[in-house]
Formats: sequence, C-alpha cells, structure tokens
Amino acid sequence: MALVSVRRVLISESVDPCCKKILQEHGLDVTEKTNMTKDDLMNEVKDYEGLIVRSATKVTADVINAASNLKIIGRAGTGVDNVDVDAATRNGIIVMNTPSGNTISAAELTCGMVMSLSRHIPQAAMSMRAGNWDRKKFMGSELLGKTLGIVGLGRIGKEVAIRMQSFGMKTVGYDPIIPPAVSATFGVEQMSLEQLWPLCDYITVHTPLMPSTTGLLNDDTFAKCKKGVKVVNCARGGIIDEAALLRALESGQCGGAGLDVFVDEPPTERALVNHPNVVSCPHLGASTKEAQARCGQDIALQIVDMLQGKTLTGAVNAQVLASTFSPESQPWIKLGEALGTVSKACSAEKQGHVLITTLGESLKSSAGFLSSAVIVGFLKDGSKNGANLVNALTLAKEAGIMVTSNHNTTVPSQRACAVEISANGSCYKVVGTVQGDVPVLLELNGSVFRQPVSLSGNLLFFKASSSPQLVPSVAGVLAAAGLQMESFSASLDPAGDQWCCVGVSSLLGDLSALKPLVREAAQLCV
Repeated sequence: MALVSVRRVLISESVDPCCKKILQEHGLDVTEKTNMTKDDLMNEVKDYEGLIVRSATKVTADVINAASNLKIIGRAGTGVDNVDVDAATRNGIIVMNTPSGNTISAAELTCGMVMSLSRHIPQAAMSMRAGNWDRKKFMGSELLGKTLGIVGLGRIGKEVAIRMQSFGMKTVGYDPIIPPAVSATFGVEQMSLEQLWPLCDYITVHTPLMPSTTGLLNDDTFAKCKKGVKVVNCARGGIIDEAALLRALESGQCGGAGLDVFVDEPPTERALVNHPNVVSCPHLGASTKEAQARCGQDIALQIVDMLQGKTLTGAVNAQVLASTFSPESQPWIKLGEALGTVSKACSAEKQGHVLITTLGESLKSSAGFLSSAVIVGFLKDGSKNGANLVNALTLAKEAGIMVTSNHNTTVPSQRACAVEISANGSCYKVVGTVQGDVPVLLELNGSVFRQPVSLSGNLLFFKASSSPQLVPSVAGVLAAAGLQMESFSASLDPAGDQWCCVGVSSLLGDLSALKPLVREAAQLCV
C-alpha cells in the first residue's frame, strides 16, 4: 500500500538519463527543466508531486510553501544541505537522499587530495606547463608512517581509511555515532577530538554541515594541531573555517589544504583558491560518470519502491515511516487515525496532553507510527494539506499539544492502542484494536462496548441513561432527518449512563434534536 501518491515529477538539474527512464517505465510523468531561477522554480513546482535535485537547486522554505502538491523531494546525492528540511517536514513532504551513491567517488577524490598535498602534484604540473623544471621546489613527503585523522566515520570516511591504509598510513578518527568497536573493524582507532588534533599529519572531514560541525577546524583547533598539518575538505563548505584556514596557511601552522567545497560556490573570496599551498576543485566529489549514474538510479528506484509500498530508503525526515511498509501495519495506521478522530470529537478538546500507549509485545516496534497516526486523526480538519505521518508531531507541537508515547507489555499477548486526552482538569480515554484487518473501538472513557465498534463510515456517539426507549427515540430523530441507522452498539454499564455508538447513512447537520435525549453527543466520519 503506497503512503503517498505521485504522478508528476520535476527534475530541476542535470541528472543521469537513467533516472528519468526508470521513473517513466513505472508510469510517472517526468519533466526535466534546468537552470531555473528561484521565481521560475516557485512557479513551476506547483504542478508536481515530486521534485528531484542535485546540489545546485536551493529548495528553500519559499519554494516549499509555493509547492501546494509536493509530496517528495529527492536529492540525487549525499546530504540535503540545499533543502530546507524543517519547512518540508512541516508541510508533510518526505525528503530523501542517496546516501551511498557517491561514496566511492568522494572517497577517491579525498585520497587524491591527500596524495596531491603530499607530493605537490598539481603545482608541479602547472610549473612544468609554464616551462619550468623546479625539482627542489616541489620536495614532498611519503605517506608511509604518517597519521591520518578522519573526522566522520560513515560510509565515505570508512572507504578513505581503507584506501589510505594501503599506503601505510595510521588512521585515527572521531565520530559521535559510529561505535569504536565498529570503526576498529576497518582499522580506525577512535578518540576524542582533543586527543586527535595533535596526533595528525593529515586531517580529512566527512561530516554533514550542522551547527555542531560548522567551523569545526578553526583558530583554536589549528593551534592544537602539529605545525604543518595538511587538511582536506571534500564534504561541505564551512566545516573548516575558511578565514582561520587562510591564517593558518600564511603562518605555516597549516602546510596545505585540499578543498573541493566552499562556503560560497563558486567562491567569491579568492585568497584560498589562489594560495600556493591549496589544491582546489569546483565541487567534484560526486562528479564521476559512475557516481552520477548510481545516484540517478538510486533516487529513481527509492521513489518507485516507496510509491509501490515496498520500502523507504534514504528518508532524512520521515524515519517513522520506515516501519509502515508491511501489510500488517496498514490497519493499525487506520486505527491510530480513527482513535485520534474519536478522541477529539468526544472530548471536544483541541489542546492539552495526549498520551498514546501501545499495549502488547507485538506492537513495540509500532509505537512510533501509531503515535503519529493518532495525531493525524486528532488534527484532521478536512483541509487538503493537513497533517500526515511526516508532519503530525511537528504540527501538534506548534498547536500547543504535548504528545507522549508509552509502551506497556504487562500482558504480552494483548494488542491494543490507548489514547488519553487530558485538558482543563478532564481526562478522556479511548482504546481500540484491530480485528482481522478492521480497526475497532473497545472502550470509550471507561465504558467497554458489548460489541467492538467498527471504526469506519459515519458514526454518532452519545452518552445517555440506559432506557428501553432510548434507541427508538434516537432512531426517530435520525428518521426525521432522512437518515438510516445502520448499526448500534452500547457499553456494558448495567446502570446509569452508558455510551452508545450508531452507524448512520450520513452525518446529522445539527445535533440539537438529540439534546433532550442524551447528555453528550458527537459525530464523526472515519
């Protein structure tokens, strides 16, 4: 079952032709339109559900907000620095990249940079082209026995380590996510950054650009490094503070730099590019035929697999969806949305604290998407671009709704979801489960139904004193409105007030006719 529907896809940059071909072979309408201005893109993207970019297209909040139908943004490459992921998430748009498409190409370029810095290959080549023969000027150093510090030990960092070890380099590294035991399997000893800086002859960075990595190499860190340390950045411009790098180069604290990326691309300040100890490239990390073919193929197949309900790969803002692609999860998603809708309708609360509890061992891995599904139902307002599993929790937070998830395995064999709404000193609770493939309501605010209520169609809930005349009286009100009673279920309360649920052919336009008969009433469509 597909979670989103995409018919038309816009490719806004030069992507390998296989991308368009794969998408078309699977029935999508694909348009390629490159070199658009921001205004052009804002006007064009309105007509598409999918957008595929590389690194040049800036998918800003303005672009995202202009794209009323957009469901997915695919980045044919690693990283999504050029996409406003927060704005996409708020609009319920899935953002995905191809995390492994350019791994080898970026790793190989990094290794080439290290080699170039050690032997001054580009400078020597330019000198020869100028008619010179300056052997002494380009005295280099071997890599054998030198220490390479790798900051970021994901796919690319790992491949760099393996390749440079073949030159006899010692590889040390830092990564806040990769466990030291894992990096040890590919020959990298992990340590803190404070330990790493003074040990390294060469340092290469392979991290995303985020607040914690911006300016990671700066005046302070260069001062802690060996004099003459050489640095490489084939990841993202800004990880190395460009002004600090220039100062370190001019003082000799940094002996050379290999830069494939810059804060501004192309760089407006040329001092680094023109420095004699800098080897620079125009962002060529993924610029190989193989990487482009791989990234184009990967993003197309990832989109197709998602649309066909097979799997979700490379999503950077919709991890909750990863466990929703099994057929078994779909009825539970429907249940969560229905419980959210019932909770809001019967409690009449729009804010407060929502506690979602999954019950039973088998639902342990479902807690994430069930919580999002409940909030989708709770926030449902009939608008075209409302809450979905991607943005539900974000929208809830913005609306002042506190959402808490809990899991209870007291009865391991139990399979149910409970939703409690607390607001203004009142608490409302609904409990439901899935019977077969049908979401059903078991309990409403402490009242257990004699027969589980099927959560589908038009439903009328009301609370009233138990009386033989109650059902005929309600049926009369419905008949007077031209409606038919299609089902009826009541709670087990033997005396006093009981909750009832009536399935009706259509919703009542006005509940005032029921007021003489019931204490509380709510209607909804699920």
